[in-house]
Amino acid sequence: MSTDDNQPDWDTLAEKFDLWAPHIAPVGEALLAALDAQPGEHILDLASGTGEPALTLAQRQPRVTITGTDAADGMVRVAERKARELGVDNLQFQTMAAESLLFPDDHFDRLSCRFGVMLFDDPEAGLQQMHRVLKPGGRCALAVWDTLEGMSGVYWTHQVFKDRIPESEQFAVEKIVSMSEGVLEALLEKVGFSAVETQLNRFEYHFPDFDAYWQNCVDSAIMQQQLDALQPEQFDEVKSAFAALAQPYQTDDGLVIPHEYRLAVAIK
Repeated sequence: MSTDDNQPDWDTLAEKFDLWAPHIAPVGEALLAALDAQPGEHILDLASGTGEPALTLAQRQPRVTITGTDAADGMVRVAERKARELGVDNLQFQTMAAESLLFPDDHFDRLSCRFGVMLFDDPEAGLQQMHRVLKPGGRCALAVWDTLEGMSGVYWTHQVFKDRIPESEQFAVEKIVSMSEGVLEALLEKVGFSAVETQLNRFEYHFPDFDAYWQNCVDSAIMQQQLDALQPEQFDEVKSAFAALAQPYQTDDGLVIPHEYRLAVAIK
């Protein structure tokens, strides 16, 4: 994952990133279903972050061998610790940028990547490397964010901070939504993948109430740069602005925040 373009420092965030893990778990489930790993296969999971969905796959299918990679060493350290704690022995993690995979050609049977491609320094180069290391006939399953409006949490952040802090301190949304509107499909075909299929999927973040959601945002430090750029008197104003955006999604069962992403499957 890149730390350029006002993206978060993933090394620093690694220890707190798992505060969001339960909320994006449905994406991992959809990705594993699309991947359809079989016993005896060797799977590559790129941009594994703190270990998912590789850890889930390793536990469910002990006869599958999995290699997980991430460009941020801090993320890899957390993932390795979790693997040790779970006692899985069919999974290893390595610090490695997607654009420079240190694996032989035609090495993996299948490949997955959850919310990584759009954050690569060079998405096309990363996809080229994925194609190279897959065996002929190998399956690639990817999940990327779609439009900004479909990413409620990031959209709210963009709306609240865009007129309150300098542009240099704002979260760069361009890379996050850079794979929407057919861009991912076109890149997959350009680097040599075939039978490219994509679908738009929906899932929700669930919180007891807005305060629980806000606390998760603050504790995870995902908005730390933006919050630090505020004047002290603006903090309550910003929280109120987020609360107003969240209010329409408050239900009898708590705060339910919709999100959309694109799931892509392709064959080498």
